[in-house]
Amino acid sequence: MAHTTLKTSYSALADRLNRFPQGAPTSDLLFKILSMLFSEEEAGLVSLMPIKPFTVKKASRIWKKSLSETQKILDELAGRAILIDIEQDGESVYALPPPMAGFFEFSLMRVRDDIDQKVLSELFYQYLNVEEDFIRELFTRGETQLGRTFVHEPALSNENALHVLDYERASEVIESASHIGVGRCYCRHKMEHVGKACSAPQEICMTFNITAASLTKHGMASAVEKQECHDLLQQAYEHNLVQFGENVREQVNFICNCCGCCCEAMIAARRFAILNPVHTTNFIPVIDEETCNGCGKCVNVCPVEAMTLVSAHNPHKPRMKLARLNEDLCLGCGVCVRSCNKKNSLTLESRPKRVLTPLNGAHRAVVMAIERGKLQNLIFDNQVLWSHRAMAGVLGVILKLPPIKQVMATKQVKSRYLESLVNYATSSAR
Repeated sequence: MAHTTLKTSYSALADRLNRFPQGAPTSDLLFKILSMLFSEEEAGLVSLMPIKPFTVKKASRIWKKSLSETQKILDELAGRAILIDIEQDGESVYALPPPMAGFFEFSLMRVRDDIDQKVLSELFYQYLNVEEDFIRELFTRGETQLGRTFVHEPALSNENALHVLDYERASEVIESASHIGVGRCYCRHKMEHVGKACSAPQEICMTFNITAASLTKHGMASAVEKQECHDLLQQAYEHNLVQFGENVREQVNFICNCCGCCCEAMIAARRFAILNPVHTTNFIPVIDEETCNGCGKCVNVCPVEAMTLVSAHNPHKPRMKLARLNEDLCLGCGVCVRSCNKKNSLTLESRPKRVLTPLNGAHRAVVMAIERGKLQNLIFDNQVLWSHRAMAGVLGVILKLPPIKQVMATKQVKSRYLESLVNYATSSAR
């Protein structure tokens, strides 16, 4: 009976997680991971919570527990970075982040002894790197993805710099952040426990704004000043790490400094390149074949194997090689440009078509939900219609989408009200 109850609690939690646009495919490995991070009671309680942020009073009503008992449970979960707690108008508001980027990473963002991080890392490795269903689900469904690549700023020429928007710069994310937290790189920490980590620095994972405020409050990340974060960004540049961050223009909550060997985003970019699992920058490297000496440095630093060496077909130098770029694989990070030792042999140029980036988390969540057939989960959260304000926020995003995605949205929700709004907005725009 206990086993049945246990599986029921974690199955309910898995169902709750899969209401996110980016979910977690169920498997025995997932249940083992969840059982390490949540007690049976916690799994059952969290499975009842809405997707949108909630207050202590809201949780108390849903759980049918006293305010003091509810507050204690919420604080315990936030203290372990299972929940994110946010201050709004002097009141704590709680939200369950998705598994990734979310509480999976947070569990390894610092060394801790309340869980067996080696066992947990081995489970993560099997679930993410061997089974592949989770990574495939996370990175290859839909056109809009969780994260995007930031351009390697030292590789920018003066002319390039004129065309880079603020939100495309990791340095500007640092400058505009209300809070900054730094923790251990989840990916390299995980790989360390399974004996596969590289030598790249680990204490370099950056969180910002409301996520950083919660993680630093509970000691899951270290609060740092902007200059220290800039110094860490420079360290990442020197180690040829790629900046992979939240795919939004405003209020970016994380930037990972990724290596090609350990980091999930870079691994996904290699495995599923044809499906465009990671959004590129608005730049692409261009090779000058007249001056390229085929040294291979660009090949060695490329995290997604977009650079290769091919024969120069020089009859006078039969062994001579040239760099060759596969544009379909390239992230446009620019790491290769900085590593090139022949001036102007490798330069960044603007892509012909700009990459579109969602405005904020709400915009991205709605678009991702539409593309993945989960819009109804955002609108009918816990089978209860959102408040007018929240509904207006979702509809506001939908009404700004291209017509094809508006049609997708109305088909999923099957709402005459939504259909009328879309039709009205479309006719008004004519």
